[in-house]
Amino acid sequence: MKKFITQYLLLMVLTISLNAQTSGKYQDAGSSVHYQYITTYDVAKLNKILNAELSEFLNGSSMPFENFKGKFTAPKYPVKLYRVKYNSVIPEKGNKPTVASGLVAIPENGKDSMPIVSYQHGTVFGKTEVPSFIDESMETKLMVAVFASQGYIVTGADYFGLGISTEPNSYLVKESSEQACVDMLFAAKQVLTANKIKQGPLFVHGWSQGGWTNMTFLRKLEELNIPVTAAGTASAPLDAAVTVNRWLNNYQPTDAIWLPGCATNFIFAKDQYEFPGLAARAIKPEYYQVAKDFYEYKIDWKTYFSKTKSKAYEMLTDEFKASGTMANDAFWTRLEEMQAYRWRCRTPLTNYYGESDEVIPVYIARLAEGTHQVLGGGSNTKAISAGPKADHRATYIYSLIHVKPWFDGFLK
Repeated sequence: MKKFITQYLLLMVLTISLNAQTSGKYQDAGSSVHYQYITTYDVAKLNKILNAELSEFLNGSSMPFENFKGKFTAPKYPVKLYRVKYNSVIPEKGNKPTVASGLVAIPENGKDSMPIVSYQHGTVFGKTEVPSFIDESMETKLMVAVFASQGYIVTGADYFGLGISTEPNSYLVKESSEQACVDMLFAAKQVLTANKIKQGPLFVHGWSQGGWTNMTFLRKLEELNIPVTAAGTASAPLDAAVTVNRWLNNYQPTDAIWLPGCATNFIFAKDQYEFPGLAARAIKPEYYQVAKDFYEYKIDWKTYFSKTKSKAYEMLTDEFKASGTMANDAFWTRLEEMQAYRWRCRTPLTNYYGESDEVIPVYIARLAEGTHQVLGGGSNTKAISAGPKADHRATYIYSLIHVKPWFDGFLK
């Protein structure tokens, strides 16, 4: 009996080891798309995300956890999580080939066809704080807990320069952001096909940087005649030129302390992808190296913050700030082209905004609604307030609570 138990335990250890090795390997989904099993979030884990982890996420917010407690539907299904790597190209670099990564989350509900929601993540200061490294991305965990646990497939691109990508961070770089998201959507379809799952209606959502990315991605999907059933955003910087100019030339006491990191990362991204030498022209010499190290992930946010200013305009040269006054040089002209709201959107769209958002002014968040009305696009584009106390994080949580049942309505 003792010998039998020993052999049984040895067999179990070998089985677990083999399973671990299998789950760690990439599987071929065809056409240079590969996917790797990460883990499964069970219902208990998904409940924890919507409670204890959400409470921690909202620590310090103007609308703490108590404002949202009990407002999410209890998770129904465990969710399998996969990291996907796929081939893409970089438009700003002459369609240079590259490899990017993203997440596919599949509910374990026994169905062979499910709706899919593509999520565009917000600003991060760590290379792996992205969907395919989901344990480091609270915003993605929330998407999985809200949508995937209820029967939606959730996907999300990491963007070029994040996740497994070896490229420079493509922070708010327009064509690269679109390309990463479009190719990730195609890659996700191949992963689903490999798992004998059909994609149902497509939805899209995004927060912060991802709100802007989601809008320019949505416009690209409409250009490609890829149907999107409905779209949402939260705290979207719809007009890049106005948003950046506001950061540089009109500091407000309520501005987030991490806006300087956004500003210098954006400048370095434009330097690397479109305007060589821009960073040296824009950033004061005493801050150039620390900003460069931060952009390249050589130092973390705390180190960056300790060595720089808490106001973006204090780190930038007078000449660069002045160039935004008329906004007529190549850099500012390019930012004008980054607007993500001036078209007659065919897709039902809701832009959520917070009246106490420390990053995105209400005026910018509501641009799509007003513009769409002026263009005669009908009433399918709406801006909805998350409330007078809603800051950046609270706006995102509010959007999740309200966009999910709105999406559900299109499935009936």
